[in-house]
Amino acid sequence: MKKGVQLAKRLYPSLSTILNLNASTHSLLSSSPWWSASQHRGVKVNAIHLRPGNVIEKSGRVYQIVESEHKQRGRGGALMQVELRDVDNGNKVSLRFGPEEPVERVFVEEKSFTCLYTEKNTAFLIEPETFDQLQVPLDLFGKSAAYLKEEMKVTLQLYDGRPLTASVPKRVTCTIKETQTPMKGVSATPRYKKALLGNGVTVQVPPYLDTGEEIIISTEDDSYLGRAN
Repeated sequence: MKKGVQLAKRLYPSLSTILNLNASTHSLLSSSPWWSASQHRGVKVNAIHLRPGNVIEKSGRVYQIVESEHKQRGRGGALMQVELRDVDNGNKVSLRFGPEEPVERVFVEEKSFTCLYTEKNTAFLIEPETFDQLQVPLDLFGKSAAYLKEEMKVTLQLYDGRPLTASVPKRVTCTIKETQTPMKGVSATPRYKKALLGNGVTVQVPPYLDTGEEIIISTEDDSYLGRAN
């Protein structure tokens, strides 16, 4: 936690004069005023419009959609096969809906944080307006967790103050740690070659790029977008 406090004070110089950050009062986000605020219920939508990440209420339970697939049953008509995660206990369930069946969608809050650092399987974040600190599992970021680094702006999706998912910027700057060298005797120049980034992610890059160069990567599909300025 000392590391987080030091970095927080460097990112926000006025922090020490605004409040006294310490582990007992700011490591738990539950102490912040907006943490316990109730979310407003959403509106009824047809099941065919449900998408991964949406939050719905069904039979008194609140679920986040993991997968949603439209299936045709021949003469039986179509249906929506939906994989859900119970927000309260994390259990996964599978439900079927008719495409036009009304489902109550719950709205979630999106809130911006700054990444202080990561340690083991945890990301340590700070809310830039209130200076509240929050610890969240790296799993919330999915495969994009590999791109997390100090001072990165991230977004959390919250329901009743509980983090459901987290995301990093769609474009990030990375450094090439290792890359393939041209093979002798091969006349044709390959269109792309493998490159290992400093964060451990392997991507495809143009053959003219070399070790140590900074490049821009799409965090959505790990694709090369161009050289960094």
